[in-house]
Amino acid sequence: MAHSPLTRLARRVLLLAAASLVVPAALAQQDWPQQPVTLIMGFPAGSGVDVVARVIQEPLAKQLGRPVVIDYKSGAAGNIASDYVAHSKPDGYTLAFGTAATHGSNAALYKKLPFDVEADFIPVAPVLDVSNVLTINPDVINVKTLKEFVELVKANPGKYNYASTGNGAGTHMAFAEFNSRLGLNMVHVPYKGGPEAITSVVRGETCCIMNQVQTILPHYKAGKVRLLGVTTAAAVPAVKEVPTIASSGLPGTKGFDSSIWFGIFAPKGTDPQIVDKLNAAVKAVLEQPEIRERFESQGNTVRIESPAQFKKTVHDNRVKWAEVARAANISID
Repeated sequence: MAHSPLTRLARRVLLLAAASLVVPAALAQQDWPQQPVTLIMGFPAGSGVDVVARVIQEPLAKQLGRPVVIDYKSGAAGNIASDYVAHSKPDGYTLAFGTAATHGSNAALYKKLPFDVEADFIPVAPVLDVSNVLTINPDVINVKTLKEFVELVKANPGKYNYASTGNGAGTHMAFAEFNSRLGLNMVHVPYKGGPEAITSVVRGETCCIMNQVQTILPHYKAGKVRLLGVTTAAAVPAVKEVPTIASSGLPGTKGFDSSIWFGIFAPKGTDPQIVDKLNAAVKAVLEQPEIRERFESQGNTVRIESPAQFKKTVHDNRVKWAEVARAANISID
């Protein structure tokens, strides 16, 4: 049946209108970003996580050609920030600066999270592997080796308080794994973030902490704290004189590796083209010699992975910390 000229014109108008709805969306993805990109930070300004984010902030902005803004939504071991990003528009402009805690151990510790740490996010790119180090105030617990530390704590169950940067944070989980492996009875004192937790050790309010090398270094160089062992499988060049916990030979320490990572996540539904652009931009930043050297001098190791590789890292990490939480009998709610 023949169509009248008017009918053919109407069909053409409708087809053009439909096409106009598709093309701008595709162009928007190709032209991303067109506005500032915001990294949602779940930890306080000055914390170890924040320090890392600030190192890559300007270089990443140069790679993207748009400003990168850090927005602080700290609290609940990073869950407030994660929840915000999980329910944000998946347009590539609101991202989470996450950790092995926010997207790993928290899933094992918090039973009623309003989001799924894997299903509600797309892992974009890791940034670093972060070394923790067992740090003590010798005025509170005067020992010089890991062996002496373990012996003294075992002889005084429940006497010594250890600090962390919050319930479920990597600093908490590292010490919890250590105590569980060695059968130590210590009191956990969580703080709101790194600066407060470290200050508590320096002031002698707590005896010790397993915190990031980069945030401990100034206090260590000033002679205010003593370092007994790094939590990584390999020694850390920035504090090469400090042995690994795994090399101590103490029962329960074989294979001990409680390092954590930091990385960037997008809300589920974010276009793969945007994810790939972000990943490439982060990779370009981390490959800059001055950035790599700066991180390594602070005791960190650059980690470069594709989105698919990072997804596997996140999944494996979640499984590991679930096992640690069960073994140490840790739960937040």
